[in-house]
Order: sequence, then structure tokens, then C-alpha cells
Amino acid sequence: MKEEPRDNYLASGHNACPGCGVSIAVRLILRASGNNVVVVSPTGCLETFTSPYGMSAWEVPWVHSLFENAPAVASGIRAALDYQGNKDTQVMVIGGDGATYDIGLGSLSGMLERNQNILYICYDNEAYMNTGIQRSSATPLGASTTTTPATASSYGEKLQKKDMIGIANSHNIEYVATATIAYPQDLMRKIKTGLSVNGAAYLHMLTPCPLGWGFESDETIAMSRLSVQTGFFPLVEYENGELIRVKKIIDLKPVNNYLRAQRRFKHLTTDENQDIKDKVCQVVRRNIKKYGLQENSNNDY
Repeated sequence: MKEEPRDNYLASGHNACPGCGVSIAVRLILRASGNNVVVVSPTGCLETFTSPYGMSAWEVPWVHSLFENAPAVASGIRAALDYQGNKDTQVMVIGGDGATYDIGLGSLSGMLERNQNILYICYDNEAYMNTGIQRSSATPLGASTTTTPATASSYGEKLQKKDMIGIANSHNIEYVATATIAYPQDLMRKIKTGLSVNGAAYLHMLTPCPLGWGFESDETIAMSRLSVQTGFFPLVEYENGELIRVKKIIDLKPVNNYLRAQRRFKHLTTDENQDIKDKVCQVVRRNIKKYGLQENSNNDY
């Protein structure tokens, strides 16, 4: 009997937390990629909840690498497939912000510089959620984590979030984009685009974490959508370093809506932390200005 094509290559029954943004994202990624793909994942939430000892939720070929070397492992797989004359099988890395922004940044830079035919996808939940909600260089200014706690004498994370989109674009690759699970068709289209380019591509996905951010597990999609509607996370696309598309904000939501909805930002809504909240708002205003999020443009979609 011929097997019917399927659109879900991440099996149910894995150990993700209820409402996990990463598990939602990966189902969409594999739906867009199909099963002729090899996925490499460094240590992180995704590896932990999909591959407990003796079990696997992956229904495509999948390799677990060390925290720091997923792009190098993917490069080796790509080279082996090319040597075999197999140009059809795609290679993807799906790694968290810790492996992308911090521990694996050097390896990622090398992969992008070589411009191998690999799609690197960062699932960004803005902290080291798997090991106890420690801050990473993806953690937003003012956010409370276990290593940057909001206390009477501290307002949380003191540094700005690293610009990974700018870093990826600096490698002169063909395709760089952002996506989020609140807009699934947009996310899947960008996956297909990233896989179609002849060379390296980078996709950055925001994947809200109910546990680490502090919201109810049934609010993950709404939180993801709110990140876009407030200007915290612009949805953009670049080709060869040129901005080609921006998702406009039709009804800009107040920054407070986003801050009050998450435990990690609750302290910023008090009068005592107004100066830090103002700095957070400046980040949002820069996003709106940089990408023209509220302006009419041919780049709108």
C-alpha cells in the first residue's frame, strides 16, 4: 500500500510544556519542509522534550549535536550529501537562542560565511529556559530571569537584546527573515523560501514560553501576536541584505499591554521603574521607525 503524504512529522506525546511555543513552531516548520530533510538540533528545550532516553518524536532524520557546534555538524551533513550527488535532501538547523546568540555563534558565523545550502532556524524564547530561565543575550532589556532577577535594587536585564538579524545580514547571505507562530502561513512561506535559496539562509522565530515569560499556557498564540502588534518583534524579510517586506501594524497596541501580560515584565509597570520602561519603549519606537511599521509602503503584505 502506498503511504499517503502527511503534514505532521513531529509525533504527538513528546514532553513539551503545555503551550510551548517551540513545539508549535517545529510542527509548522516540518509541515513546510516535508520529510526529505535532515534536521540538526543543539542542546536545548527542543532536544530535551523530543528525545528522552529510548524515545523520539522526530519522524524525519534528526541529529542532536553539542550546544556549540550544530552549524558545523550540519555543514558536514551537507558536504556528505553533496558528495553523494544528493542535492534534493534539505539540511536545517533548529536551535534555541542560547545556542544561536551565545554558545554557537562562532560556528554559525562560519556556516554563514561558507554560504552552504543550509537553513538555520533560531527559536527564540529569550532565555535559557531548559536549564532554569537564565538570561541569554536574547533576553530583552528589563526582563526578569533567574540570573537577572527584578528585586528592590535591580530592574532585571540591563543589556539590550543582540541584533541577530544584523549579524546574519553582515555575512552577505541571500535570505534573512523573522517569523512567529501567530502567523503560521507567513512562517511556512518563509521556511519554503529559505529552503529554496542557493546557499545559506537564516530565519529567526519568536517562540513565547509560558513558564519563562509568565503567562497562561493557553495564551501562547495571543502573546506571539501581541509581540508583533506592539512593535516588539517586527516581521521582516531581507534578500541579499536589502529589506524587501515588512508586516505593517494596522492597529498598534500599547506597550503596556505586552508588559502587563507577562510576569517577567510586571515590575516595569510600576512608577518606580518608569525610566526603564521608557527605555523599553524606545526600543519599540526604533523598530517602528527603522522598518516603517505604520507607514504606507510597497513592502507591505
